[in-house]
Amino acid sequence: MKVVCTNKKAYHLYNIEETYEAGIQLYGCEVKSLRLGRANLNDSFARIVNGEVFLYNMHISPYPHSREAQNLDPTRTRKLLLKKSEIKRLAGKVQERGYTLIPTKVYFNERGLAKVELALAKGKKVYDRREDIKKRDLERELSRKYKIK
Repeated sequence: MKVVCTNKKAYHLYNIEETYEAGIQLYGCEVKSLRLGRANLNDSFARIVNGEVFLYNMHISPYPHSREAQNLDPTRTRKLLLKKSEIKRLAGKVQERGYTLIPTKVYFNERGLAKVELALAKGKKVYDRREDIKKRDLERELSRKYKIK
């Protein structure tokens, strides 16, 4: 599995409850650009519209050796491919207050297909984020203190 990009900010801002693997509908030049690692998930999110899941604000830089890539918008809306039962489950959860769909990483699976890991997440409060930072710092200090020499 080759990871193209990850959304590190999502783990900081959200509590991730469930993850789903989704295919993504791309043009050939976009796949080539992904293989070069030219993608960015910052500020991207997913929405369910008319029983279909769409990914917004994912940036895939144009492939430099393609003519058709020059006409494509790098942050265009892309359709995600999920099973109908998964979409129904996600639609029910997203209806609840505070839940959202966040892409956490883009990767190529063993068969060479581009996939997006989609997370069902709930936003953290400011005090939850501070608490996580304190825990991480405490663990880091303890590991330094009791490090085997």
